[in-house]
Amino acid sequence: MERLVYKLSVFEGPLDVLLFLISKNKLNIYDIPISELLSQYLEYLSSVHEMNLDLTSEFLEMASKLVQIKSAMLLPKRDDDTIDPRDELVAALIEYKTCKAMAEALKLRNEGFNCFVREQVKIYHDETYHGKHKGKELLAAYMVISGKIRRRQPPPVSAFKGIVGGTIISVTIRIIHIMKRLIRGGTATFSSLFDDATGRSEAVATFLAVLELVKSKKIVITQPQDDGKEMVRMVRAKRFKQPV
Repeated sequence: MERLVYKLSVFEGPLDVLLFLISKNKLNIYDIPISELLSQYLEYLSSVHEMNLDLTSEFLEMASKLVQIKSAMLLPKRDDDTIDPRDELVAALIEYKTCKAMAEALKLRNEGFNCFVREQVKIYHDETYHGKHKGKELLAAYMVISGKIRRRQPPPVSAFKGIVGGTIISVTIRIIHIMKRLIRGGTATFSSLFDDATGRSEAVATFLAVLELVKSKKIVITQPQDDGKEMVRMVRAKRFKQPV
């Protein structure tokens, strides 16, 4: 990787720095070489320090995360281990890049305006109910409803079991997992995408990830084969090898 000249005022945070390094060095965001990225990131932090600028905790925390990911990737993998230590970082970078692009689009769209407003929406009066009631009747109905609310007890802790303490599965992480699998294998059966799902939440996230990839035309699902299985394949796999 070439030595870079940093314009420190451009970067708004550690994710901004990482996206700059990935773009500058033409790295694949879906398959980041952590060692090279960490080396460049530490070089950036060193240049900031040499200019006597204060390093915020966000930049130092990101450095520690990169070191942790690099250490995790050096450990021997088990045969049943399908988790990539880079997935969380890749998901954060993609979400940040998307938000940054949307902010830039809004800026260009509303350039010259000091505020963002939506067009006036015409409100229609709902005349489907024609009943007329006295004030006492409305008051009595309100008192009945408020009494029921006061008598309502809070739900027991057991009602939240499996919801609050459960692991949150990100759809973005499952998208990255599916794309990596198709990049390696080219095709896969639809049902095999759910083989490594450890629970209902992960299965639902995988299904939503497939729908999102089909909607964005990154994958296609063909008709069932002779064995009755639908096949999933990438569309123009070469595009994913281009730098981000």
